[in-house]
Amino acid sequence: MNTRAVVRSWLNPPSPQPTGPPLEASARRGVWIEITIVLLVTFGLSGLSAILSLAESLATPVALSQQTVALNPSRATIGWIDLARQLLGVAKLLAWAALGLYLLHRAGIGTRAAGLTPAPKLRRDLAPGLGLAAAIGLPGLVFYLVAQALSVNLTVQASALDDHWWRVPVLVLSAIANSGAEEVLVVAYLISRLRTLGWSENSSLLASALLRGSYHLYQGFGGGVGNLVMGLVFGRYWQRTGKLWPLVVAHAFIDMVAFIGYALLRDHVSWLP
Repeated sequence: MNTRAVVRSWLNPPSPQPTGPPLEASARRGVWIEITIVLLVTFGLSGLSAILSLAESLATPVALSQQTVALNPSRATIGWIDLARQLLGVAKLLAWAALGLYLLHRAGIGTRAAGLTPAPKLRRDLAPGLGLAAAIGLPGLVFYLVAQALSVNLTVQASALDDHWWRVPVLVLSAIANSGAEEVLVVAYLISRLRTLGWSENSSLLASALLRGSYHLYQGFGGGVGNLVMGLVFGRYWQRTGKLWPLVVAHAFIDMVAFIGYALLRDHVSWLP
């Protein structure tokens, strides 16, 4: 298959997945209520908060590129309390992922159908995940640098944790938790439930990508647009393959490189904020 055919196959929506008979009005209303509640306690609320953060940054009489936003900040001045709060943050994200999987299970969509086999396999899941990480991560870094230079993005500190013995393990856990929560809820859960409501594959893909972009707007327009593109790629990959592990692996690897690389290099490289 030539490159043009591959691109055309990727861009065209996959065949709609069977969702059973059309839902009655009461059942549709129940699904909408479920989606609304899930988003209001997870990434939908994060998206609204990110929009307010961007509005505040724009209202500040300082260029976006001169403002800084810190990821993974310290949450206490006492080391063990900081560690405990970091682990609570990890637990919250993992609970969000578990909530999405549980609700899918209640809807008759098990973990296998959602794209999570009991354990990832090297050739089938890990290798594609690393490929996706490279395909998204490297252009994403370039896009961030361009957006920051154009002052449409804040300067992002990928880690602001103090130099504790537990810093690297916590950053690894945070990357895994971020990845699990986002890919389960924003891809598998949301697209599956929108399918149940009769949405087309393209419409559900766009909704998923817009949600992903929205809760990264606290970083600026570059963060929002970059993650929207990531959402389109990741969502389509899942729609076409039905595999979620590669997305989890890719996202976790991207975050680990960003978090740990920044933490280890920020005091040794002059151009890192």
